Amino acid sequence: MRPVPIPTPDPERLAELWAQAIAWTSYVSMSRAELVAHLTGPAARMIEALSTDEPDGHIGFEVGTAMVAAHFTHPTSLSRTLAVLGEHLQPYAEATGSQKRFARLQGSLAEGYAQALRNRTMTEQEGIYAAALVAQAEAEEARWASEARFQAVFTEAAIGIGIGTLSGRLLEVNRALCDMFGYPREEFLERTTASFFQPPGDDGDVWQAYNDLWAGRSDNFRTEKPFVRSDGAEIWTDLVVSLIRDKDGTPKYAVGMVEDITERHRLQIQLRHQALHDPLTDLPNRTLFFERLALALADPDPSARVGVCYLDLDGFKAVNDTLGHDVGDQLLRTVAGRLASRLHRSGHLVARMGGDEFVVLVERTAGTAELVRVAEAALAAVRIPVRVSGHALKVSASVGVVDRPVRGTTVAELMKAADTTLYWAKADGRDRWAVFDADRHASDVSRYRLSAQLPAALARRQFFVEYQPLVRLADGVPVGAEALVRWRHPERGVIGPGRFIELAEETGLIVSLGRWVLREACEQAQAWPDSPRPLLSVNVAARQVREATIVEDVKTILAETGLPAEGLQLELTETSVMGSTGQPLRTLHALADLGIRLAIDDFGTGYSNLAYLRSLPVHALKLAGSFMSGLRAPGGPDQADQEILEAVIRLAHKLKMSVIAEGVETASQAAVLRELGCDTAQGWHFSRSVEPSALPWLQRGQ
Repeated sequence: MRPVPIPTPDPERLAELWAQAIAWTSYVSMSRAELVAHLTGPAARMIEALSTDEPDGHIGFEVGTAMVAAHFTHPTSLSRTLAVLGEHLQPYAEATGSQKRFARLQGSLAEGYAQALRNRTMTEQEGIYAAALVAQAEAEEARWASEARFQAVFTEAAIGIGIGTLSGRLLEVNRALCDMFGYPREEFLERTTASFFQPPGDDGDVWQAYNDLWAGRSDNFRTEKPFVRSDGAEIWTDLVVSLIRDKDGTPKYAVGMVEDITERHRLQIQLRHQALHDPLTDLPNRTLFFERLALALADPDPSARVGVCYLDLDGFKAVNDTLGHDVGDQLLRTVAGRLASRLHRSGHLVARMGGDEFVVLVERTAGTAELVRVAEAALAAVRIPVRVSGHALKVSASVGVVDRPVRGTTVAELMKAADTTLYWAKADGRDRWAVFDADRHASDVSRYRLSAQLPAALARRQFFVEYQPLVRLADGVPVGAEALVRWRHPERGVIGPGRFIELAEETGLIVSLGRWVLREACEQAQAWPDSPRPLLSVNVAARQVREATIVEDVKTILAETGLPAEGLQLELTETSVMGSTGQPLRTLHALADLGIRLAIDDFGTGYSNLAYLRSLPVHALKLAGSFMSGLRAPGGPDQADQEILEAVIRLAHKLKMSVIAEGVETASQAAVLRELGCDTAQGWHFSRSVEPSALPWLQRGQ
């Protein structure tokens, strides 16, 4: 059954549920209708943030800030808001693939809320602090007339406050600070401020800020830092330390205001972990990988090198399709654990890029040899059979290896090279690694450009046909010609079929190109003499044979060009006809019924199922050029090759097929073929490919 798509949440409904959850947590009286109207706009913005590609972090931040501005500052306001959003927006996020966007939205909302609440608290605290300073100043002027009021504010403040001398002796601490650190007031005052502010817990910048303040070089500083409670637990705080000067400006006291932000800090750590790690495998994800890669490429050492091993599981889709995604997920978790176990201990970052792709970052690599060792270790880890849900799965992987100097290398270039090299490993047979090769990459780029130019070349008639004569070996008389397509490239000149036919087959353009070549050759051959009529031989690709319209196409071209069917021979590759059953076999018989001849091209390079030839409507075998290599041996024709050729020719004749040899380059080769009974041959010994007007039977007629 196809999953039912989840509709986009309704902003008003979400606002109603949201209002129901937090209505009583505001310190400002607001009716339910007013509250729903107030929350509908933020609800709509958050829903829109899940379905747009625009950056969404500021939306959550603004919504969290607006909640504090509306006085929703009860301790449960934020948790209830996140609970409502999680319950009513997370299913929609999971259905639309925007889980990470939703996580960022929640995190930014919490961050905005916490930031606004902190700013509000600090504003109030700064007011308290300002009042304290005013009171202190007034007390100095009026002999501490208002000391009782200051003491009340100091003692009952919600944040921790401590006052000390510049020598580090603590003079006073309030109850909130004692509760926060877990010390009684008397024990607190026995300690010095320096005992709390000590490296290595404080980094160099914070420690310098302390020294500057105590030396009077600055008036205050603010930082977030951890402290250790009396029971050994760690707390994170937002700390503001200010300097109090006397009337003549001389530093006299230091006042510290401390807010416990441990929960917010833990939430930030958790959200950052979720944002930077893959939820299925808990490996670092793409974001963290690219952060680390960018840092590695920023290494100031000009001799530093960086490398990546880009890994993809072989045949993983088949596991999902046959055993289900649950098994596939368990397999991915197992593979991820093995890769992390083997490679993390070497200091390498292992990340999941998505799907069944993983990447290993090797910083400050010693060179390609080290990366190859990493790739082999990864392949060895993957090859270990995995037992999942009663299934023993044998898995392999392909790895692309790229090693580059950090200087002059970009993230995009490095990952493009890794992706290309991974493709090479796949194409070379899988279960292996491949190292990036600039020459091979340049060749691939050239092939890709040619492939992209093929459709326009056909439309602009940049292709043309030449012919190589077919010569009867018995008397040396030309009896036909093979049509050979060429590409007159506007930049590269004339390109032979060996460089673009395979590209045409890969892109599917071979059908249109083959049809054009057949029509062009038939039109030109129609002008050839009738008695005796030379045979026109045209290559037909395997994909053309599988086309449902091939028979009608040939019939139409013969009718429109006027070429007699018996004057046409179609050369089909051995792999396209051997083992043909069903419709392909019916297509061969239908072509033969038109009266044309069928020949198997490059015979001997494919299946070579000789017994199967009896069931095919084939008129000729065309021996592959590789058969001729044995006839070019320095000491004369190779006896074994000669006997093989003789057997093939004899068998073809018994099956009433003629034999054509291609690639004949010397008179001695032609003589051996003639002695073996070969019927026809072509090759440079007789003629290279020529323009249509240069064919021998047209030359004789001039």
